[in-house]
Amino acid sequence: MDNKDFNIENTGINPVSTSGEEKDVYFSNVEASDVNKDEHSPSATAAAVKKTPPKKIKSKGVASTYVFFIVVIVISMLLSIYAVMCLNDVLAITKTSSTVTVSFTESIEDTDEAVELLADNGLIKCKNFCKIFAKYREAYVGAPYVPGVYYLNGKMGLEGMLIAMKGSADTAETVHLVFPEGFTVPEIVDRLVSNEVCDKASLLSVIQSVEFSYSLVSDLQAKEEVPYRLEGYLFPDTYDFYVGESATSVVKKFLSNGDSKITEEHRKKAEEMGYSMYEIITIASIIQKEAGDEEQMKEISAVIHNRLSDKTNFNSLGCDSTSDYIKNKVGPALSSTSAHTADYYLNYYSTDSTSTVVGLPAGPICNPGLAAIEAALNPADSDAYFFFHDNEGNLYTATTNAEFRQKIATYAPYLNY
Repeated sequence: MDNKDFNIENTGINPVSTSGEEKDVYFSNVEASDVNKDEHSPSATAAAVKKTPPKKIKSKGVASTYVFFIVVIVISMLLSIYAVMCLNDVLAITKTSSTVTVSFTESIEDTDEAVELLADNGLIKCKNFCKIFAKYREAYVGAPYVPGVYYLNGKMGLEGMLIAMKGSADTAETVHLVFPEGFTVPEIVDRLVSNEVCDKASLLSVIQSVEFSYSLVSDLQAKEEVPYRLEGYLFPDTYDFYVGESATSVVKKFLSNGDSKITEEHRKKAEEMGYSMYEIITIASIIQKEAGDEEQMKEISAVIHNRLSDKTNFNSLGCDSTSDYIKNKVGPALSSTSAHTADYYLNYYSTDSTSTVVGLPAGPICNPGLAAIEAALNPADSDAYFFFHDNEGNLYTATTNAEFRQKIATYAPYLNY
């Protein structure tokens, strides 16, 4: 083979040693077909590009990164919104002051149940977080929660609402208030409201609807003909209240006091006389309003009992105090949304000589003191069926109508009977 035809150096292939032999060229482990291929040829380059397309790999990686960051941002936003809602429930940052009436008749012994009640009334949104927070603050806001009617709003925050439902005070400021014997429910409510103890609507709601375990009122239900269910049972005394105290807590103080002052002996005596305690309280309330002082109470009690024992001849008690209660106390306190008018209640309370009410009125006409209650249970030994006062407050009694007229003419001719 001529060197002009085959130049080894130009092939780019290293020759093996050929000393002592013919100068033939050998290839180790190389296919013949591969010898003629140029690794830098266009076809080889194209094949390499097809196997590892760099542009496509870069595009997929960038898209995945974008998706990842979008998901992270969305989740972060959702968590942030939830966190803000949770804090809003607890701290009332952006809550409205719209009031929601929340009521329950039995004690709530579990904080989770109380939180559920708030959630059901739309006062909180993140109840699961609130349950965890309330558990953490159990010492301050934990059960029990006192049955009652509560006027709550989101501005109070979770703790404020739970504390209110415990019947606790909002502040440590106290007021010292006196409630005299003979005060009516409207007068008691006005005194409490004017001293910022609690609001009128909540007080009236509690008086009318909340059930209490005290024996005197445990079975006492609201009646259409009775303006105020607890009239007669808000025991007159001197009390200390917190400013902003819950209405349920306030009413409980009156009832608890009365329940302790009216003993089992009083109740047994009423039963022996053939009266219920409700009737005795009603009689005592009339005595409280009719008597000028404690010395007159038993004499007036005797007249009332004598008339109640002889309804054939004395179907009416002949007392002006019962209709005065409706005209002067109940009537002015009624609003345009009240269920009934004063005239309606007069049909059940007017016991003067022209009324159609036989015996006792529908209910007590004030909150009597202990002296009046004891007088109702222990009337004087008297046969009198009539009584009246002169302008000096002196009491006169009479057995017959003739004697009654004669004494009026003698001691109080200015009276119009």
